[in-house]
Amino acid sequence: MQQTPPIHRQRYLLLFLLLLLGSGFLATSLASYYAALETVRDNIVNTELPLTSDNVYSEIQKDLVRPVLIGSMMARDTFVRDWVMAGEQDTAQMTRYLSEVQEHYGAVTSFFVSENTHTYYQAKGVLKQVKLNEPRDDWYFRVRDMQAPYEINVDVDLANQDRLTFFINHRVFDYQQRFIGATGVGLTVDAVVQLIDAYQQRYGRSVYFVDASGRIALTGANGGPEGAKTGQMLSEVPGLAELQTKLPQPQSGNFEYQAQGRAHFLNVRFIPELNWYLFVDKQENGVLAGIRHSLYVNLLICLLVIGVVLGLVSIALRRYQARIATLATTDSLTGLPNRRGFDLLVNQAIQESRREQSPLCALLLDLDNFKQLNDSQGHLAGDEVLRGFAQQLQNNLRQSDIICRWGGEEFILLLKNTTPQQAHQLGEKIRQQTEQTPFLFNGTALQVTVSIGLSELRSGDALDHLLARADQALYRAKQAGRNRLCEDAT
Repeated sequence: MQQTPPIHRQRYLLLFLLLLLGSGFLATSLASYYAALETVRDNIVNTELPLTSDNVYSEIQKDLVRPVLIGSMMARDTFVRDWVMAGEQDTAQMTRYLSEVQEHYGAVTSFFVSENTHTYYQAKGVLKQVKLNEPRDDWYFRVRDMQAPYEINVDVDLANQDRLTFFINHRVFDYQQRFIGATGVGLTVDAVVQLIDAYQQRYGRSVYFVDASGRIALTGANGGPEGAKTGQMLSEVPGLAELQTKLPQPQSGNFEYQAQGRAHFLNVRFIPELNWYLFVDKQENGVLAGIRHSLYVNLLICLLVIGVVLGLVSIALRRYQARIATLATTDSLTGLPNRRGFDLLVNQAIQESRREQSPLCALLLDLDNFKQLNDSQGHLAGDEVLRGFAQQLQNNLRQSDIICRWGGEEFILLLKNTTPQQAHQLGEKIRQQTEQTPFLFNGTALQVTVSIGLSELRSGDALDHLLARADQALYRAKQAGRNRLCEDAT
């Protein structure tokens, strides 16, 4: 009974597995698609939006770290404290200091308010005197009485035409820890708008801020949901009127609303540092479109993979067979031919030498005291020396020469069309290079030497005779003290 060749059986098996995997991939993609449709809403509400809200909140905290550090530096600056304790005599010194801080750190404003004189110093000079009964000065007295070292406050900037500004207000103490004033820097709200645009682009959601009264305080450059603008009330935004009645309670939570036939998912988080709410808004349609797109992409990839793999199966099999043949004839450590590979090459070389009556020499090389190297430095060090020595041998050979790792620390060079004198010169060159060139392993220089036996192919010689005489010459080199080359003397 005729049997199917092994190579055909392998092809049938791989083809069956390929079809099986392709079918499983298709079934899994469809099942995942329908499962995603059922779970997408829960995933958005309970995972994606809260996570985005946390990330945006973390980004806000990070982006405000630099001005907070500047304010902290100003509050601990010995100049500020010494100047106040000296009686605030030279106003120009303080304004120059504030101007340098503002210019160096790129802040829109920098300031210091003295507790002794209630004077508001700014980079352009004295701005005003803060008063307890002035509403626009409430921030200072709030800072004076608070326990925290600083606050982040959104307010108009008196020194910049009432421009809405993020202020970092930092308390200042003298050397006896007595409150002597407040200092800090300000960032324009425009800079924060750019941050919002960056958040929206990064996370693919609408991000905006709402104050406790339900007014949209900040949005990106293109507005908030349904085109809502800064200053607009939530009650004026389609679908959000009901949410305004819930502010300021709850301070955070998940909500859903409909606007123009589209479902929206909303995560609300209260930011105590700003007394604002962070709104993160996601449209359901966009999510479903992404899922459908993923399904189409998965199906297309499945078809392409099946087509490509079918075309590559036959190539893979041929390469696999070639790889097996290579592994059988190649030493895995050095990449050189092993004994089997050497046998395949050497017979042809001997036949060519006899046919062309050209000289053929063999060098048998053995690394001296290699066992001691392994015992003292470890086998990994020995492997590194073998690899380096093999590369050194290859660098000294012609393309027509044959090299082999004979076993352990022994190597054979078969030199075509080479006289014994030429072979002797090459062997001496290799011996001297080995003696003079250390091999590095983990920062340690490993010094080895090599003993070499040389023999020439004679008339009627078989490979065994050639190698036996080279081995005898190598033995004499070892007996004579190693690190030398001896020629066949028989």
